[in-house]
Amino acid sequence: MKKNELERKLQRIAPHSRPRPDLEQYSTPASVAADMLFTAYSFGDIADRTVLDLGCGSGILSIGAALLGASKVTGIDVDPAAVEDARRNAEQAGVGIEVLQADIGEVVLKADTVIMNPPFGAQRRNADRPFLEAAVRAAQRVYSLHNARTVDFLLKMVSAMGCEVFLQKSYKFEIPHMFEFHDKRKKEIEVALLCIDSSDVTK
Repeated sequence: MKKNELERKLQRIAPHSRPRPDLEQYSTPASVAADMLFTAYSFGDIADRTVLDLGCGSGILSIGAALLGASKVTGIDVDPAAVEDARRNAEQAGVGIEVLQADIGEVVLKADTVIMNPPFGAQRRNADRPFLEAAVRAAQRVYSLHNARTVDFLLKMVSAMGCEVFLQKSYKFEIPHMFEFHDKRKKEIEVALLCIDSSDVTK
């Protein structure tokens, strides 16, 4: 499957049915999701690999990993409504993924690869930190989206955990008007994809 074909398929995935501002449930744009997944795929971290999606939301990254040939995909989300959305979207996309409701701190699963779009910390400061910590415990390869303004701190954090960022990419992330506190029709922010090797931690 080519990247543009994957992007078209991901554009059909329904967003959160009941998004919660406290969980920063903004859907990953299909173009960003497709590029993230193809980046991981190009490094051999999707096809025939076990993939874990932490904070899976409506399931776009989980479904995309399954479409690219992951051997097993597990999505985790604390929100029961998001779990229902992801299961329904996977069924409509014709892929088999497992979706579990759990808090990120309770995750004890192991996988080859984690790919995720955690909360950026706009509502709860440092909300993405527990996701990163859980990710590097779970898998030797991690592909994670973050607010670009926090990258310098995150690079230090990743290094302190004994991991290495082997690739970094930037995207424009459009956030539509979804909640009462939004004062613009849409807002565009710069986000960074951190590609992390955590093999020294997980081995």
